[in-house]
Amino acid sequence: MAKSDYPITAAIRFLRNHNIDFQPYLYDYVEHGGTAHSAECLGVDEHSVIKTIVLQNDKKQGLIVLMHGDKHISTRNLARQLNMKHIDPADPNQATRWTGFLVGGTSPFGTKTALPVFVERSVWDLPVIYINGGKRGFLVAVSPNALHSLNPQNVDVAID
Repeated sequence: MAKSDYPITAAIRFLRNHNIDFQPYLYDYVEHGGTAHSAECLGVDEHSVIKTIVLQNDKKQGLIVLMHGDKHISTRNLARQLNMKHIDPADPNQATRWTGFLVGGTSPFGTKTALPVFVERSVWDLPVIYINGGKRGFLVAVSPNALHSLNPQNVDVAID
């Protein structure tokens, strides 16, 4: 894909500024298609498509969890691991204000506000991950090591 064949988002600028190798992938976005749709379009295992989920704690502070596409987050276990009372999904409008990205196009790279990032521990075991590039219908393939640029904390909160 030539450089002009994909969008130059805040996430792409972040990856470039941090000298992180990536491979861009555009696909036809479908509302509520989720990672199952993007994995099918790219012909990859949904487990290697990583969701960027914006949550908020009991103090209404935002945080990001990176989770396998075929798994869900136990917010109860996450709150326990982070010693918080409870954690809930952020309101989509608030998530957009924090990240600068629309829901369905949220990348952990290049967020408007620096939010703490938590990574499901088993993500590190994958040879390559497919994660949002900052626009609906746009994923980038990167090494999981690219996530180190986010100073993430590991968590074990995946449920089927």
